[in-house]
Amino acid sequence: MTVNAWLNTEHLRLTGLSIVSKLKQLLFPENRLPAVLALADGRVFHGFSFAASGRQVGEVVFNTAMTGYQEILSDPSYAGQLVTLTYPHIGNTGVNDIDIESDKIHAAGLIVREYHDEPSSWRSQKKLSQYLKEHNVIGITGIDTRALTNHLRDHGAMKACLMTGDVDNPVDEQAAIAKAKEFSGLTGMDLAKEVTLKNQQDWSQGRYDLNKQAYKKSATTPYHVVCYDFGIKQQIMRILNDLGCKVTLVPAKTSAAEVLAMQPDGVFMSNGPGDPAACDYAIEACREFIAADMPYFGICLGHQIMALALGGRTEKMKYGHHGANHPVMDNDGKQVMITSQNHSFCVSDDDLPKELVVTHRSLFDHTIQGFRHKNKPAYAFQGHPEASPGPHDALTVFDGFIDAMNKHKQQQEKADA
Repeated sequence: MTVNAWLNTEHLRLTGLSIVSKLKQLLFPENRLPAVLALADGRVFHGFSFAASGRQVGEVVFNTAMTGYQEILSDPSYAGQLVTLTYPHIGNTGVNDIDIESDKIHAAGLIVREYHDEPSSWRSQKKLSQYLKEHNVIGITGIDTRALTNHLRDHGAMKACLMTGDVDNPVDEQAAIAKAKEFSGLTGMDLAKEVTLKNQQDWSQGRYDLNKQAYKKSATTPYHVVCYDFGIKQQIMRILNDLGCKVTLVPAKTSAAEVLAMQPDGVFMSNGPGDPAACDYAIEACREFIAADMPYFGICLGHQIMALALGGRTEKMKYGHHGANHPVMDNDGKQVMITSQNHSFCVSDDDLPKELVVTHRSLFDHTIQGFRHKNKPAYAFQGHPEASPGPHDALTVFDGFIDAMNKHKQQQEKADA
């Protein structure tokens, strides 16, 4: 007789509960079922599930932010990625309805060192585990995230599989490794068209006023901005509203002709997931806007698209930039900004279009973080100036776009006079 069979015999019951069941409750309480993170190179990390059950593949990356896991999870730019948080203690601030960047979790999974299931923040409305379960997202705790991060730094962002098990049926490691290897990876993948909104809509909400416990709303909106949604973060639109912009949000594949027919004062192309080179429709639209002298501003994916539209190249980074503590040099003002970052592709220095002037560079690896067109009212920034989560140092990069729209508007008024 096996030990398990012996423990389950009828004569070994304890207050109506078999000893094996009691042991299972002690060893694997609720949300503590075994789980693994299997990498495509065969390395396996063991931990415990604290959210949804099942299996999910994606590209595993690490984020060095100390706060803001809710904003990270709901950022559409993380579609297709399994996010490792290097900060060890996660969950203590819970989740609320305010600090979200979209209507759902887009990250494929969450990997943490130590999950805390009892929030202590006065703003918390639910537990992180509940939030993940509601969106059917796997979370794994007990992982040695330092070892995982070092592995990714040495070998690069990697295809991986998160898989949960149960007490009686441990995770099949080889099956998890095989699933990780089957994942196609992000190169060549157009995810912007997957996360974009389906129908055009207006946005009129400003940033949240914590003192008044309400969202702001700009009293005047002299500028009309059409925003391409490639996976836009809501905080970007809130900032545009605070800066006096009436925002019209359009799907990723909206043509330049449709947008120009709206007679906007400027066009904004958002952040988003996947490979920018796969977004040929956006590249063509951007090319038409620049040719028409339309004020243009691109963030993250929109930054990369502008470079591609002018004949530049983008390339997959070894492990990308993900965090809220990335130093960036403003070449014009000779100032260092601490920024929030989330991108796995960057604009290549090789064959950089001669029309572009580099305005910002990363002080981590000197990759391009921003540029402007020499002769056109077009600007782009790789990081996330909306600072959600993260520092507010880079908010000033919106200024060039606002100034360009103001000049464009004045020229239009003179032409109409």
